[in-house]
Amino acid sequence: MIRIAALSGLLDRLPPGYNRPMDRKRTSWGHVASWYDSYLKEEGTYQKDLILPNLLRLMDLKKGETVLDVACGQGFFSREFAGAGATVTGIDVSRELVEIARRLSPPYVHFEVAPASRLDVIQTGAFDKAAIVLALQNIEDLNGVLRECRRILKTGGDLYLVLNHPAFRAPKTSAWGWDEKTGAQYRRVERYLSETAVKIQMHPGDKPEDHTVSFHRPFQVYFKQLAKAGFCVVRLEEWNSSRKSGPGPRAAAENRARSEIPLFLFWAGSPEACLPPRPSVP
Repeated sequence: MIRIAALSGLLDRLPPGYNRPMDRKRTSWGHVASWYDSYLKEEGTYQKDLILPNLLRLMDLKKGETVLDVACGQGFFSREFAGAGATVTGIDVSRELVEIARRLSPPYVHFEVAPASRLDVIQTGAFDKAAIVLALQNIEDLNGVLRECRRILKTGGDLYLVLNHPAFRAPKTSAWGWDEKTGAQYRRVERYLSETAVKIQMHPGDKPEDHTVSFHRPFQVYFKQLAKAGFCVVRLEEWNSSRKSGPGPRAAAENRARSEIPLFLFWAGSPEACLPPRPSVP
């Protein structure tokens, strides 16, 4: 499963009834595996410059901790988790991406092919921590993924989620805008509460058949499904872009908007936090 950063493409919404079961080709990113691998090797990506340092800070990995990288793609974050001392397994529905991950990674990072909502190859209670980075928005079976993450975590284990911010980055219905009258850069949001599925064309103007699907869900859907799976949110952060505009009349306004409007959302979920406090011993 590929992690979307800032794909600028032609988006075209699917017709109503998007929540019918989708075939693997529409929800897996295996058919664009080579393109995504090349993208992550570029400099200046949000994955490298923004998400990775914040995620490592919050996960606070200890040597020997077991980590499951769910929807790991070509293994970028799996390798970084291993570099921080963790014992890492990456899992993805795309065989093509897993093959790339195995080729790029040291032999002590283990990879498996499986959908995130059916982690049958993973034993119950096997991991200290699980991470889903820029992938949950591309998976249809949200409840299935969260239930499986709860199952594979040890007692006291935590789940770490990074998403495109659902309040400000709804595909096709949000975008940057410029107000000529006030000289302000703003974020236009046309709809938020409705769940939608959107086709994202990977190569605008070329190969229109190369697309995948992104699922927009409001906060309340994520919180309800997390609770249903047995997680309580214990930490939330919103991450904004550190990119700067080049010199120009709009630069100050554009930079101010980037600093105020977050593009990414981080959650940490803990099953243990949902339990009632133990009574104190007199």
